[in-house]
Amino acid sequence: MDEAQNAITQMQGLSMKAYELGLEYAPKLALAIITLLIGLWIIRMLGNLLKASMTKSKVDPTLIPFITSLSTWILKLLLFISVASMIGIATTSFIAVLGAAGLAIGLALQGSLANFAGGVLIMIFKPYKVGDLIEAQGHLGVVKEVQIFNTLLTNPQNKQVIIPNGAISNDSIVNFTTEGAIRVDLTVGIAYDADITKAKSVLMSVLTQHDKVLKDPAPFVGVVELADSSVNLAVRPHCTPDDYWDVFFDINEQIKVALDENQISIPFPQRDVHLING
Repeated sequence: MDEAQNAITQMQGLSMKAYELGLEYAPKLALAIITLLIGLWIIRMLGNLLKASMTKSKVDPTLIPFITSLSTWILKLLLFISVASMIGIATTSFIAVLGAAGLAIGLALQGSLANFAGGVLIMIFKPYKVGDLIEAQGHLGVVKEVQIFNTLLTNPQNKQVIIPNGAISNDSIVNFTTEGAIRVDLTVGIAYDADITKAKSVLMSVLTQHDKVLKDPAPFVGVVELADSSVNLAVRPHCTPDDYWDVFFDINEQIKVALDENQISIPFPQRDVHLING
C-alpha cells in the first residue's frame, strides 16, 4: 500500500512539474514560433525588395540571384539563433553547438562547400555572365542563372542543364559570347572536274548576301582537302552567337541551291574498280 501511495505521489509531483514548466515555457515557445513565422515572411519580403532594387539599379544580372540567395540564408541563420535564445537556449552554447555541427556537416558536405567556393570564384573572376553562350562540362547552352551552388544553362534543345559551380570553376570553359562573334565551320565538297575558282566565287556570294553574316571578320572560302571523291572547300562565315543556328541552317541550304544553279556538282563517295582477266 505504501509503494502504491509513493507512486501516486511521484506521478503527482511529475504532473505538477510539467504544469509549471508548461506555464513557464509555453508563452516563450508561442512567442518564438510567431517570431519565426513573421521573421521568415520579412526575410522573404526583404529578398524580393533587394532583388527588385538591384534589377532597377541595373546590377549585373549574374550577381542578382547569387547576392539575394546569400543574403537570405545569412538572415535566416541569424533569425534561428534569435529564436533559440528566446526559448531559453544560451546563445553562446547554441553557437558552440552550431559550430561543432557546422564542422561535421562541412566534412560531410565537402562537395557542396566546393560548389559554394566555385560560385564565389565565378562571381569574382566572371568567366561568363547571364546571357552568354558557353560550353562547360560537355554541355553547350546559354547561361540563365548563376546560383550559390549551381549554374543553370538552357541548351539548344531548350532543356535546362544544372552544372555544379565547383566542377565548372575547376575545368575549362569556352565562352562564345566574349568576343562578340562566332565562326560557323562548314565543309562543302565539289567534283574534281569542277571549276574551283567559280565554286569559291559562288560560295562567297552566298555568304556576303546573307544579312546575318558579319562583314568583320570577313567570311572565308578556301580549299581544305583533296579527298578521295571530292575537293573539299572550307566555308567560314562569322555571326553573332544568337544567330549561329540561323546562319548554320540557312547557309547550308543556300549553298546547295547556288551550286545547283551554277551546275557545280556535289559528288557522292565513289570508288573505281578495275577487273583484270586471268
